[in-house]
Amino acid sequence: MVQAERKVNRKTRSGTVVSSKNDQTVIVAVHRATRHRLYGKVIRQTKRYPVHDPENEATVGDLVVIEECRPISKTKRWRLVEVMTEREVAEIRPESIDEALVDEVQRSAARAVAEGGGEPGAPAA
Repeated sequence: MVQAERKVNRKTRSGTVVSSKNDQTVIVAVHRATRHRLYGKVIRQTKRYPVHDPENEATVGDLVVIEECRPISKTKRWRLVEVMTEREVAEIRPESIDEALVDEVQRSAARAVAEGGGEPGAPAA
């Protein structure tokens, strides 16, 4: 007897990774818009899913697709299918302080010491 492959209908969601602090687990925030049943106003709802990420490929800010699966742990019932777009990491450089600003601060501190006779910021006697 040849077993026929079962068609598995699994729910899929797309969302943004909001936390990747744990090993093999990311938290994905999925947003959806629903209408209030009485007033009809569109309300944006967010749900956070713990997602299994075995290769630790998703980082905070990535747009990902997740799929429902068997329970992996106490709270994880979703697995990472793909990382659709990776976050754009900005180059972080220390800001160079303007030399003129440094000179001006030093001159004002020296002037305050000369006029007040004490340290800058100290109350006058």
